[in-house]
Amino acid sequence: KAMDDTEEEDFFRCAICGTAEGDASNLSNQTSLQTNATVRCGHQFCNSCLDRELVRRREFPCPICQTAVKRVNLTSRSLDHVQCEKDTSWRRRIISVYNKSENDFPSLLEYNNYLEQVEDMIYAIVNEEPAAEEIKAKVKEYEQENKAQIVIRQSQRADEERSIQDRIAYEQRLAEQTRLAAVEEEKHIAIAKKKFKTETTEVLLGYREEVSAELKQAQMQGYRNELRRQQRGKAATNFVSPRVREPADGLKPDRIDRQVYEKRQAAGGGVPVGSIASQERQWNETVQSLFASIHV
Repeated sequence: KAMDDTEEEDFFRCAICGTAEGDASNLSNQTSLQTNATVRCGHQFCNSCLDRELVRRREFPCPICQTAVKRVNLTSRSLDHVQCEKDTSWRRRIISVYNKSENDFPSLLEYNNYLEQVEDMIYAIVNEEPAAEEIKAKVKEYEQENKAQIVIRQSQRADEERSIQDRIAYEQRLAEQTRLAAVEEEKHIAIAKKKFKTETTEVLLGYREEVSAELKQAQMQGYRNELRRQQRGKAATNFVSPRVREPADGLKPDRIDRQVYEKRQAAGGGVPVGSIASQERQWNETVQSLFASIHV
C-alpha cells in the first residue's frame, strides 16, 4: 500500500526533479507542471526540466516509464481529463459511422455483438493499442464504402430524435395547460367563497333577504364540484342529442288506477320512513288496535 501511495504521488510531481506545485522551492518560480498526455505515461514535468531536455533534442524518455516525451503531447490538464475528452470525441466519430439500429439485424444477439464490436474499436483507439492505427483506417474505409447508407440512417435518426423532442414539447405544453387550468379553477373557487361570505354578511346585517341560489348550491355541493359541473354543462351545450321517434298517437302520460293508488297509500307509499306523517300513521294504527281489543 505504501508503494502504491508513492507511485500515485509521482503523478503530481516532476518526474525528473521531484518538484511539486505546492513545494516551497517552487513558490518563487510560479511554474505549473505539464502532463505527458499519452496512455502509457501520464507523468508530469516542470517547465525548467522540459526546457532543459527539449532544447537539445526533440524528445526524451520519461525517467519513470521510459515513454517518449514530446512537446506536442504536453498539456496542463491531467491524463484523466485528456482521456475523457479523447473518448468522447472518438465515440461520437465512430457511432456516427457505425450507426445501424436493432431493426437492421435479424436477431437481438447479432445487434448486441455489433455494439460490442463498436465498443472494442473505441477502446482500442482511445487507449492507443497496437491495432489502433489499423482500426482508424478500417473506420475510414467503411465510411467511404457505405456513405449513402450512413447518411440515410443519420437522417432517420434525426427524424426520430425530432419526433421525440416534439412529443416532449407537447407533453410540457399539456402539463402547463393543466397547471394553468388548476390555478384558474382555484381562483374562481376563491372568488365564489369570498362572494358567499359577503352575501352571508349582508343577510345578517339586513341588506338582503337571502344568499343567491347559485351560491347556496355551490356551498352545499362544494365549490370545486359545482365549478366542474358547470364546465361540463357548458361543454354539453354544443352536443346535439338524436331525436326519438314519437308514437303515431303521440306521447301519453302514464295514469295510475285509483284503486292501485289507494292501495299504495294504505300501505304507506309515498311516506318517508321516520317522517312526522309516518309517525302519525303508526300512532293511529296503534290506537285503533287498542280500541279494537277493548271492544272485543
